[in-house]
Parts: sequence; structure tokens; C-alpha cells
Amino acid sequence: MILTVTVNPSFDRTIDLAEPLQHGQVQRVSHSTQEPGGKGVNVSRALQAAGCATLAILPGDAGDPMVEALGAAGIPVECVPVGASIRANTTITEPDGTTTKLNEPGAPISPDALDGIVDLVARRSAAASWVVLAGSLPPGAPADFYARIVAAIRQRAARDGVSAPSIAVDSSGDPLSALLSSGETVDLIKPNGEELLAVAGALGEPVAGIPVDDFEADEAQVVAVAQSLLSPTLGRVLVTLGSRGALLVSEQHVLAARAPVIVARSTVGAGDCSLAGYLLATERGAAAAEALAQAVAHGAAAASLPGSTVPTPDLTHPGDIVVSHRPRVVAGRR
Repeated sequence: MILTVTVNPSFDRTIDLAEPLQHGQVQRVSHSTQEPGGKGVNVSRALQAAGCATLAILPGDAGDPMVEALGAAGIPVECVPVGASIRANTTITEPDGTTTKLNEPGAPISPDALDGIVDLVARRSAAASWVVLAGSLPPGAPADFYARIVAAIRQRAARDGVSAPSIAVDSSGDPLSALLSSGETVDLIKPNGEELLAVAGALGEPVAGIPVDDFEADEAQVVAVAQSLLSPTLGRVLVTLGSRGALLVSEQHVLAARAPVIVARSTVGAGDCSLAGYLLATERGAAAAEALAQAVAHGAAAASLPGSTVPTPDLTHPGDIVVSHRPRVVAGRR
């Protein structure tokens, strides 16, 4: 079972336009959808669509429309009551796949509710092979909250005399920097190019001023920066690069996979589906190259679907993804 934790979930509405967005104008909507969202929730949705056991943990009250929508979709979910509605995010998608996101900050979470989340995750992690910590933190949560959850998971496993689950993190900014600086062990992080640059800079790497587009186009530079984050407490970096594919960097290997050519309909949740594809493959015993191929195939399939729709396995084609070994660029610095 793969456990996902989404501390700042959202009820996501996606609006598809028939024509490019015109600022200040009235436009007709060709299609709209509303799905339970937030990075971890999207991972659980993609895993459930592939027949993989999952449990989504999030803050939310019984009867909240998003919690009810998860139940209606057959996604196992456990919530910590917070006495506030789950936020709503809106994504506007143009015909060429360009997306504009309007994300609400989320309701503040009390210290008691944060304690409840930590306790619930630690208890449920005993039955998990992976725990996924994903997304931003809501107002009221300290930057080191993910580090606190990781510590609780490992302390619980040590107390019970069992192996702790593997831990994957898909976050950015201060929460990710605080986690990587905490000394807590994480098995995988999944940044995109912009997030990788930001966390490397926050941890002291000389990356200031590098344009994101130039960075993502320079594979060797992406590898070097990803390698700079590797340490005894961080095992792997899965870097998703949109239409350029993805890289998997560890002390053992550097693997690159090119994305297939698709007609992009919406990139909402594509990175989350990439992580789900990777975890799905590893759950089924795949080697690193196969897991990377499944990650890219899942992400591409998601981007070809409307809104935040997650792909079923028949829509992914990992056998078509070419995975290549790349040389190491620099040794990890920590």
C-alpha cells in the first residue's frame, strides 16, 4: 500500500477555453471539470486508477465536498478534522495546452490538527511500502513540518522493531529545503526544473541567476545540480522536465528518458502522475530504468488528457520510452 499525505489539499476546477485567454474579456468555456486535488491526492487517484492499493491522508471535515468526492471516486481517505472548508483552486487551460493556475492559500491549521496529522500518518505508515509527502503547507504549518512527519514515521518503526517505509517527497520552497537540511532520511524527491534550482540555491549551490528554460535545456547542468543534493540522507532525485522528459539521479546511476510527442491538453497533475507511475513500477519490482520509463509514460498520458484526469495503465506506453544511461557530472557534495 502507498500512503499519500496532502497537508494542503484542494478541490480543483479546470476550465477549458476554445480560444486563447483574452485578459479583460468575456469568453466562452468549452468544457469544465471538478476533481479532488492536491499533489498527494492526485498521486492516490493515479495509483487507484492503476489498481494499486493506496490511502490518502489529509486535513478535512466529514461532509466536506472534496472528502465526499474522494469517497464517491473510490479513493480510500482518512481525514483529521480542521473546522474549515478545503480550499478551491482554478486552472484555465488554453487550446495549445498553456495553463494558468489560481491557487488559494488554504485555511490555517491549528497546532492540535497538525499533531493529529503527524500521529495519523505515523500509525498508518506501518502498513505502507511508500509514504508520499506532497504539496505546499497551509498557513499555520511550520516549514519543518515534513521533517517532523518523517521523524515520527521512523521513530514509530524503530519502536515497533520493523522497517520504515520508503519516503518520497514532492514539494518545493522552504518545506523542501527544511526537510533536506534536517538530517532526516528521504528516499526520493521529485522536483521539476524550477523547483530543483530553487532548493539547490537555498542549500548553498551557486545557481543564482540561471534562467529556468536554459537550465532545463542543459541536461548535464540538471544532472550536476541534482547530484549536488545527494547525501547519506537523500538517495534519489527524480527531475521531471515536461516535454523534455525526466532524469533519475542517484549515487548508482544517472538515467535520462525522453518524453513522447503528444498533443498536450492540460499539464495539471502531470508531474503528480509521473511520480505515481514511478512508484507504481517500483511497487511491482521494476528496475530503475523501467520505473523511469513508467514515470515519463504516466506524465505524458496525463498531459494528453483534459483537466486533472489521471490515466489508466492502458493509456500509458512505457515500452515506447527510450531510457539512456548518462555519465556522472560531479560527485555529490554532501
